[in-house]
Amino acid sequence: MVMKEELSILVQAQYPLIYLVTSEEERAEQTIEALAQTKPPRRVFIWTVTHGIVEYGQPRNVTQHNTVSPEAAIEWAIRQREPSIFVFKDLHPFIDSPAVTRWLRDAIASFKETQRTIVLMSPVQNVPIELEKEVVVLDYPLPDMSELNVVLSQQLELSRVRRTVTTEAREKLLKAALGLTRDEAEKVYRKAQVTSGRLTEAEVDIVLSEKKQLIRRNGILEYIEEDETLDAVGGLEELKHWLRQRSNAFTERAREYGLPQPKGMMILGVPGCGKSLIAKTTSRLWGLPLLRLDMGRVYDGSMVGRSEANLRNALKTAESISPAILFIDEIDKAFAGSSGSADSDGGTSSRIFGSFLTWMQEKTSPVFVMATANRVERLPGEFLRKGRFDEIFFVDLPNAEERKDIFRIHLSKRRTDITRFDLDQLVLVCDGFSGAEIEQALVAAMYEAFAQDREFTQLDIIAAIRATLPLSKTMQEQVTALRDWARQRARPAASSVAEYQRLEF
Repeated sequence: MVMKEELSILVQAQYPLIYLVTSEEERAEQTIEALAQTKPPRRVFIWTVTHGIVEYGQPRNVTQHNTVSPEAAIEWAIRQREPSIFVFKDLHPFIDSPAVTRWLRDAIASFKETQRTIVLMSPVQNVPIELEKEVVVLDYPLPDMSELNVVLSQQLELSRVRRTVTTEAREKLLKAALGLTRDEAEKVYRKAQVTSGRLTEAEVDIVLSEKKQLIRRNGILEYIEEDETLDAVGGLEELKHWLRQRSNAFTERAREYGLPQPKGMMILGVPGCGKSLIAKTTSRLWGLPLLRLDMGRVYDGSMVGRSEANLRNALKTAESISPAILFIDEIDKAFAGSSGSADSDGGTSSRIFGSFLTWMQEKTSPVFVMATANRVERLPGEFLRKGRFDEIFFVDLPNAEERKDIFRIHLSKRRTDITRFDLDQLVLVCDGFSGAEIEQALVAAMYEAFAQDREFTQLDIIAAIRATLPLSKTMQEQVTALRDWARQRARPAASSVAEYQRLEF
């Protein structure tokens, strides 16, 4: 495991302070204990605020009262002379204390060129400015397929159904659990076994459903399921063609052919023109899980560094279940004003923005970032430069043919026979309407007819359309500005516009 090697190198290189960001204490402890056996062998001591310092392997219910306080525990560690690793669990609530920070700096000075190391283990990264130059921060990764395979094998042994599981079923059960901690994977496999009395390919859905609940639990990532196909989106043929071309982009066959993995795409456009629906239906087209990143929930002012930790954990989860699509809706709102955030939020927005940009640039895992935006002028220039996204598409208001397509889709969803409607007349009446506005006008017409206990008609739809003031009129200046910007900098999503621009060029 790469993390184990990295941690081993740091300990052997006599780094005095390592910050290990993880919520899997037991798994991380086992890794530390294993590397402590290398030459020279080191003793491992565990500190908690409940029991003080206890040597690894000793009963955890023993309380060393003289080392319960963080200051006393660090002082005790400084006095030791044997090669040792001192693991401090959940020190983050105390680390901002001037006394604790000072004791840690004293420990760093004392540990130089010795075989002693302090490992701060916490699910939250909180490094005081006094320690920034001294500490190495490591993110402990979630279990990979080989580690999950051990967990699955243990569960199959307990359930005595090992022989009935095929290689294909085992692989599907392992992939379904990617992104979970070892404890979570154990619980999910147990639940699947208890629910159906076995662990086979048929239980993959049980594992996935539980995994979706666990992902939702953190409140930042949301697992989205979409039943609609790409055919539910009216028009936008150029964009659809681009997506269909890449439907097998994450396969081994594509790697063997020499194709790079797609990085992501930005969809700009007028609100209500199908940007979010495109993102959701792409998940089904490509057969990849869709995770929505709620940037509003990333920001957390309750603790310094918490927002950055939230983003880091969300991105780490997305990478662990890749290949996947990471969907960020209205990203212009999330990063608006990030360049001048120091005055308003202490620079948190700038740090979040910088962390996200760095991750996008350096990520090697197959996470496809799909972002939508309505107000391009709010986005920082660095975000839109070439290389961040594979393509930037502009979704304009639907033309006549696309509006007809949108009416056909929405009417067909609600009525089997739509021949009684004159689509050409409806298309003329709703010039300048977005797809969402067309759907809402149709719904309003149905409510009007339903209240009168009759079937809705062509006239009901026309009346609802005429009672609606579209965004193209209320936000005319913004729509015009967005079109002007996109004409030179983005690729049109509609095939008719794209063909026109190619001919013009």
